[in-house]
Amino acid sequence: MSAENQKNHLKAYGIVFYSLEKGIKAKWLLNYDGGAFLLENSNAIIKECKIRGVSYQVISDAKAQIILQDISSPSKNQEAVTLEKAPKIAVYSPKDKMPWDDAVTMVLKYAEIPFDVIYDEEVLNDKLLLYEWLHLHHEDFTGQYGRFYGSFRTAPWYIDRKQKAEALAKKLGYDKVSQEKLAVSKKIRDFVIGGGFMFAMCSATDSFDIALSADGVDIAESMFDGDASEPDYQSKLDYTKTFAFKDYTLVKNPTTYEFSSIDMTRKRRIPKTSDYFHLQEYSAKWDPVPTMLTQNHTQLVKGFMGQTTSFDRNSVKPTVLVMGENRVNREARYIHGTKGKGMFTFYGGHDPEDYTHRVGDPKTELDLHPNSPGYRLILNNVLFPAAKKKKQKT
Repeated sequence: MSAENQKNHLKAYGIVFYSLEKGIKAKWLLNYDGGAFLLENSNAIIKECKIRGVSYQVISDAKAQIILQDISSPSKNQEAVTLEKAPKIAVYSPKDKMPWDDAVTMVLKYAEIPFDVIYDEEVLNDKLLLYEWLHLHHEDFTGQYGRFYGSFRTAPWYIDRKQKAEALAKKLGYDKVSQEKLAVSKKIRDFVIGGGFMFAMCSATDSFDIALSADGVDIAESMFDGDASEPDYQSKLDYTKTFAFKDYTLVKNPTTYEFSSIDMTRKRRIPKTSDYFHLQEYSAKWDPVPTMLTQNHTQLVKGFMGQTTSFDRNSVKPTVLVMGENRVNREARYIHGTKGKGMFTFYGGHDPEDYTHRVGDPKTELDLHPNSPGYRLILNNVLFPAAKKKKQKT
């Protein structure tokens, strides 16, 4: 899985999932050859690698043992993590989502990793109990329709989206979309607290936390929910209810395409040519989870924009790991934390290989980016719930 040895990093993850589904054992060799995978020799796996264009090497049992022994040395910041079972994956997304794409859905399809699409009805009916891993599509959990009002309120797609959201909220027994989205947010929160893994990108990251902090507080203006927001709502936010963020200020102007001070999009002044973020290095033996989540063939990853591009470091709770950051601009791009028995990862930006993806733009063709470091981070998150749980060292 190094830059030199792997023709298609993204589809390699699909091979690992395929192996686990077939009952074939696998190990993730953390910090070894770019985060390589060691699989039992199988004609079926070799055939799939050839079909999918994934580079592989057949080695003897003796060579495998030498590699594992070397990795186990205390002097090496490496570890071999056993992968036991492919997690059951759900993507939270509207069934008729808009033409602009979701990076996670695209890369799952490209890597041939199976997943189910679920939405509000399934979440409120406790269908999350069927899954180990959940991705949040670029949703607005505050019920403000993505804050697109200023630029797109007369666009047919915006009007249709608003009408469908209102109809769904009414069907599910809620007077407002914001109330229904809050109920969904709480179900997702409980999924994580109960031991689930949750991954979110772009606006699903900050809007999720904002919705939780505004529980019982009306922060939406009349064009979103039919009545005015309540007075002094900023002072009524409860940051203890959030996963990752604290001390943020909400954007009050409803025509502004921004939720709060969490996002750095409007603050950053970085040319595209120098827009990169750096991945942190962790102890593979003592901190296997963040090590798994940062496996890559490079420590420097290209930046990319989104409605929520990155996170103001001052808004990130001290208990949350900043695994990827732009050090010059002091912005967090890739963060991880625990909530109850579960874990969450927030990844800023919309599409790792489309710098300024806009409404209506064509989707990214991943055949042109089979070795994308930015997309590898997504697949790290998809895979790590398969890892055998280790007892805490004392």
